[in-house]
Amino acid sequence: MKAPVDRALLDYAQDKIAVIDREGRFIYVNRAARSILGYDPSELVGENAFEYIHPDDRKQVRERFAETIAVEDGFAEVSVEYRHRTADGDWRWLESRMSNLTDSELGGYVVSSRDISDQIAAEHALDETEARLRELAANTDDVLWMFNADWSELLFINDTYESVYGGSIECLRDDPSTFLDLVHPDDRPAVEAAIQSLMDGETVDLKYRVNPGENYGRWVWVQSEPVTRDGTVIRYVGFTRDITDQRRRERQLAVVDNLLRHNLRNDLTTILGQAETIADDPDTDPKERAAVIQRVGEQILQKTEKQRETIQLFTSPARPRPIDLVRAVEGAVASVSARYPGATIETDLPDTLSAIAIPEIEVALSELIENAVKHADDDEPTVRLSATRRDESVVVDIADGCPPLPEFEYRVLTGEHEMSAVYHSTGLGLWLVYWVVDLSDGSIEFTTNETGNTVSVSLPLGRRPSPN
Repeated sequence: MKAPVDRALLDYAQDKIAVIDREGRFIYVNRAARSILGYDPSELVGENAFEYIHPDDRKQVRERFAETIAVEDGFAEVSVEYRHRTADGDWRWLESRMSNLTDSELGGYVVSSRDISDQIAAEHALDETEARLRELAANTDDVLWMFNADWSELLFINDTYESVYGGSIECLRDDPSTFLDLVHPDDRPAVEAAIQSLMDGETVDLKYRVNPGENYGRWVWVQSEPVTRDGTVIRYVGFTRDITDQRRRERQLAVVDNLLRHNLRNDLTTILGQAETIADDPDTDPKERAAVIQRVGEQILQKTEKQRETIQLFTSPARPRPIDLVRAVEGAVASVSARYPGATIETDLPDTLSAIAIPEIEVALSELIENAVKHADDDEPTVRLSATRRDESVVVDIADGCPPLPEFEYRVLTGEHEMSAVYHSTGLGLWLVYWVVDLSDGSIEFTTNETGNTVSVSLPLGRRPSPN
């Protein structure tokens, strides 16, 4: 009577319990086969269990079963997941535990199976979601990141981090605090305060400069918030967006707006004043006043042309590309020489020198040469140009014999000065130079001594194409 009692107990089990022989034929199946698979147990007894397994999973299950029952020394057990056909022709995912122990009364191997279809469906949905998130992270220009509650562990970050911040993900994983080394020193206190705000459970929204390899020339916008569970912060998630171009455009528009409002107002005031004098004073020399009006009017035309060039530059900026910098220098020299025939422009140039820059670099060099000519005290100024390679950069030096360049002008060139409502440089020309070099991923240095000024334009070194 013992066996019937055991079978009755097995029929109350939620898992499907089966006993199979060495070939895989069902000897016994409990009632759970009906609730899980839709089969009456009697339908399965005598059938080969492997024939009900999905063809793609069958070989693996057969091999695992054979390996398990072949173990003669000691106990062996294996768990395997597979798809089992249902009575209506569908498939259900089962997880079966098989061992090399046999049932002494039924004369076969006991296989216990549970339905894991919902679990598998959830895992597949999660895998699909994670795959989409990975695809999104791999193709976005934003840095997506996640840290644990005490910032001791990097939980996730995408590859964009390296190009934006200029650091390695490997170093960040080893020590998450290293990202602070990539933040501009002046901005680190604000970033540290933001980290503390996150730890206090607050959201964060801030902008700061990063990437020491690019002289902290990258501006980023960061939004982040803490993830809490039962009122406790468990991790931080956020994104970092490169807003360098946006900041550049904002600055450019502010400069153009301030310069036009300031300089054009002054020019128009001069023109209107001269016209008023002609109208109100019959004794005035109209030719002299007209000459002033003509000169200032021509200046306005030059400024509007410069404005057009500037607007075109930052509304449709070109991408830096390899150029022959020697040809650009020669073109700039020819342009200035045609406008200022009395100037002497000496050059010391190699036959060719490849650099990375936007096409407008020739315009910028012309502006610098012309600026040197215009600042000269005599009518026949001399300007000296040279171009050389220095490490991984190409440098053009423009040296003059002029008095020291006013600070407000050279600080515009080097990017050290922000345009404000109360400060205005002499015109758009120097700002145009700065923007062209900046868009070319280059930099400008300015030096002065008793013999004159030198403006040095550094651009990334261009690579010659490899021979086929």
